[in-house]
Amino acid sequence: MKTLGRLLSRVIDSMTVISGLAIALMMIHITLDVVMRNFFNYPLPGTITIVSYYYMAITAFMPLAFAEQKSAHISVEVITEQMPKGVQRHLAGWMLLFSAAVFALMTLRSWEEAVSKYGIKASIVQGEDSLPVWPTYFLLPLGCLLMFLVVAYKFIVYLTGQASGLDTERAAPTSDAD
Repeated sequence: MKTLGRLLSRVIDSMTVISGLAIALMMIHITLDVVMRNFFNYPLPGTITIVSYYYMAITAFMPLAFAEQKSAHISVEVITEQMPKGVQRHLAGWMLLFSAAVFALMTLRSWEEAVSKYGIKASIVQGEDSLPVWPTYFLLPLGCLLMFLVVAYKFIVYLTGQASGLDTERAAPTSDAD
């Protein structure tokens, strides 16, 4: 079990690095577009499409599983915090199964949409050129699949009580005051 968790963590970390690279590329691309537009009166063609369809899709969907792996998603526990700790633990465990079902459905539905966009070779016309956007539709099912794998794995770990192997350590903020 632990080996599977480590492998899953490596895949998630790789996708998160790709997301970080996409953010860096997006910043460079937008900066170049602004410089070219303001100083040379020649904006980079397709910037809005590339940013909104490629960079944003990568940065939005790829790191979903990373946040779940680290238990870093936002949660509101107004009612559950009043329950006994054992009940909270079991409720959180069974919510993983519910989450797995939701992400499985999202993966399937978004895969169908991606295949549909691939079938018609979806693209956006930018001036005289046509920029293909169908590849970006495969990012959502990939992100949802990774999220499904993490919550399903965490549910199995909850049921079996075995060690996870997932990298759950969260980075602690450092303080210069110390």
